[in-house]
Amino acid sequence: MKEEKSLGLWGDAWRRLRKNPAAMVGLVIVVAMVLIALFAPLISPHDPNHQYMDKGLSAMGGPVGPSMFFPLGTDQNGRDLLSRMIWGARISLMLGVVINTLNALFGIFLGITSGYFGKWIDTFIMRMTDIVLAFPFLLLMIALLAVLSPGMQSIIIAFVLVGWAQYARLVRGQVLAVKELEYVQAARALGASTPRIIFQHILPNVIAPIIALFALGISWTIMGEATVSFLGLGIQQPTASWGTMIETGATWISSAPWLVIYPGLLLLITVLGFNLFGDGLRDALDPHLRN
Repeated sequence: MKEEKSLGLWGDAWRRLRKNPAAMVGLVIVVAMVLIALFAPLISPHDPNHQYMDKGLSAMGGPVGPSMFFPLGTDQNGRDLLSRMIWGARISLMLGVVINTLNALFGIFLGITSGYFGKWIDTFIMRMTDIVLAFPFLLLMIALLAVLSPGMQSIIIAFVLVGWAQYARLVRGQVLAVKELEYVQAARALGASTPRIIFQHILPNVIAPIIALFALGISWTIMGEATVSFLGLGIQQPTASWGTMIETGATWISSAPWLVIYPGLLLLITVLGFNLFGDGLRDALDPHLRN
């Protein structure tokens, strides 16, 4: 059998990713959600916070009757459910990207510092990491948000205080393996400075698993934000958020189940998409699976 030509790390990763049907389904979902979030002002049929007071709790086939004006119905305040779901995607993805970018920056810095310098620095950083990871994620999030005032800024602060540890642990393990390789030892013997060794020889070789963790981290962040918002500790009304929509809709679930079903399904599909894509990306970037 003819062997496939090596295309380098990223080329080979993309080739393996395309052969993974689940990962490609996840990629389609991720791209669709990103486009929805980016173009929310253009595709949203209504202002997500505008209240049509005479159209409260209308649904397709509901008491007010089906209407193309409200394809998925309205909530108890007469706000278009579809518009709020679209803008909720923007909130969720924005928080996912911002929070995981900050987590990655802190985690990479601490992980490289810990793995490269070792000794008491490694011990101190890893013990701090162990303390953070010892607590259940949601329990620690709820405790932090109970101290902070609810809102988007508090969510970012709380998630970053908790989320950096996974990146730090991953990066530290990768650095411990890479820094003992021959080309790193050769660069050190030739007198290369520590920043040059880190940025030119170590960081490029540990970035692949970080990217996979970043994709998976967005799904965890989206689910975590929805959970704390459902509990009233996250995004506050009238800002459109899937968690707050499900929380307010739970009161009307017997008479207006669409208030919970539609945003819940969108949340499920989005998290599933990022999980499928993240798992596929992690497998595609695994050097042990390269042909």
